[in-house]
Amino acid sequence: MNFDEVFERKQTNSMKWDLLKERYQSEDLWPMWVADMDFQAPQPVLDAMRQVVDHGIFGYHARPDSLREVTAGWLKKRFKWEVQKEDFVFTPGVVPAISHLIKTFTAKGDQVIIQTPVYYPFYSLIKNSERTLVKNPLKETDDGFVMDLDDLEEKMKAGARMLLLCSPHNPIGRVWKKEELRKVGELAEKYNVLVVSDEIHADLILKGEHVPFAKVNNDLDVSVITCMAPSKTFNLAALQLSYVIFQDSEDRTSYEKHLSNEFVGIDNPFATVAAEAAYLHGEPWLEALLEYIKGNVELVKQDIETNMPKIKVVEPEGTYLIWLDFREFGMSGLELQEWLRKEGNLALSDGHIFGPEGSGFARMNLACPRSHVEEGLRRLNQAYNSYKVK
Repeated sequence: MNFDEVFERKQTNSMKWDLLKERYQSEDLWPMWVADMDFQAPQPVLDAMRQVVDHGIFGYHARPDSLREVTAGWLKKRFKWEVQKEDFVFTPGVVPAISHLIKTFTAKGDQVIIQTPVYYPFYSLIKNSERTLVKNPLKETDDGFVMDLDDLEEKMKAGARMLLLCSPHNPIGRVWKKEELRKVGELAEKYNVLVVSDEIHADLILKGEHVPFAKVNNDLDVSVITCMAPSKTFNLAALQLSYVIFQDSEDRTSYEKHLSNEFVGIDNPFATVAAEAAYLHGEPWLEALLEYIKGNVELVKQDIETNMPKIKVVEPEGTYLIWLDFREFGMSGLELQEWLRKEGNLALSDGHIFGPEGSGFARMNLACPRSHVEEGLRRLNQAYNSYKVK
């Protein structure tokens, strides 16, 4: 669990490191953008995958019941959430899972609500499915970003069929409180809105407590579908394993039928053993990771507050992503994007891609060795000082 160790990721087909020129038009930028880690997965995961390699046969694979049992055990241990093993539907990633949920439970033209600025694939999932995108922007207050529940009620009242909830929120980093989630649940019950809760970052809590939306609202007559995965938690995104948790057996059957019709769901033996090993033996690694990420957050916060006071830090309660506010510079989203790349040689996630409400912000990924964070801060200071000179 030496998170300071630096692993070479260039020329490994890493999206973060090897697609810089394609995405940012330069290979010389310091990559702190896409949400994966520059850390190896826990040793038990690597050992389990090596056993699959040693066996050497990679034919069609049936997903074992043990994965359901182990996953249910993880949710019970981490969140005190009792999920029956038959309530899981395994999928090849949360984003495709949500795409299929939209297609299964809404019709063309139906309104789907998102809470902006938000994880940018949500926009494409809705538009590509020919549904109507409805925005419920977060409110900025003296206490940080919160849900605008009055506006949410108006959007639900106007006929929305589904809410895509991001919990914890990406890119803001909010870990929603029970009271907030409860109010959303009551509104969804009142207006018969299906809540699809993307909880992929649920294990990555830096402050407070993550409570599954379905658990908070299990006594209400509200339809809730939860999407989770070990991918963000243990840096397993390339294995393409996620799961959808249903409270209603008829909804689960409808979804399974849809996936079957689309020929979705063949198992990957590496993904299965990796997930089982992570959930059974990866908790010490995760706890150490969280402490390390907290240290990275504190480093960024102190450096920016001391040396770059025109930049404001939105301190994350969850995720390993930090939302930086550059609005005091008065730049447009595209101007900020250009400035960070040219003056700082930095590849951050541009705030405007999360929606117009994110213009003037940028998202920085801190799931990397401290030396990597220090280099990113050096480059950010370089850009900041070039601005002051001008």
